[in-house]
Amino acid sequence: MKLSDHTALITGAGRGIGRAIAEGYARAGARVAIADLDAATAEEAAAAVREAGGEALAIPMDVTDEEAVRNGVDAIIKQWGKLDILLANAGIQHIGPVHKLALSDWRRVIAVHLDGAFLVTRACLPHMYEAGSGCVIYMGSVHSKEASPLKAPYVAAKHGLLGLCRAVAKEGAEHGVRANIICPGFVRTPLVEKQIPEQARELGLSEEEVIKHIMLRNTVDHEFTTLADVTELAVQLAAFPSNALTGQSIVVSHGWHMQ
Repeated sequence: MKLSDHTALITGAGRGIGRAIAEGYARAGARVAIADLDAATAEEAAAAVREAGGEALAIPMDVTDEEAVRNGVDAIIKQWGKLDILLANAGIQHIGPVHKLALSDWRRVIAVHLDGAFLVTRACLPHMYEAGSGCVIYMGSVHSKEASPLKAPYVAAKHGLLGLCRAVAKEGAEHGVRANIICPGFVRTPLVEKQIPEQARELGLSEEEVIKHIMLRNTVDHEFTTLADVTELAVQLAAFPSNALTGQSIVVSHGWHMQ
């Protein structure tokens, strides 16, 4: 299997995209550490992986807490002795116009996406550098490339992840560590489901109009990106054998954004 004898940490993996990727990595042969703020959700996802024949460890983790991140990575090393793949996926959203945006809401979104990605990256890189190999993947968005109204903190954070990815790719190359960022379009996760009524209220539209005219307007086929789409790309990036593919942002969005 593509990821046999690999150990992966996926943050925000109790549900949604993170959980789908954890399950995909396990099917590809990896041992998966499922980190989530909600310990019960992380354990539920890990149990599902184990029931399907995989090997999984649940890690309660607030990615904005240095000690929690350090303890989580230490637990993985204690359990499996190495860490080959990091997928920094934890994220939240806030819907609202900039002129009404509270600083606390701005900081909360930035902290989870950017501070969280930095902290897990910093905790994982020494183990990868010592091994002379590793793969770091960030969960960006089409909003790493362009903007939408009412999402300023999210857009800023996702743009920031693109820069972090490129910096890690430059620094990690001499240690055999690759870094890439996946930039999905809209995937119908709980995060997106929550946004639909929020945007409908802010824009004075129906939920159906938000989906058709806001979320899927610029896709080529008016389809949501699926969990399977993103998981397939995450597996391929983790399995890629060389630094030929590093520092790249790969958009999976049904043509919403073309580069």
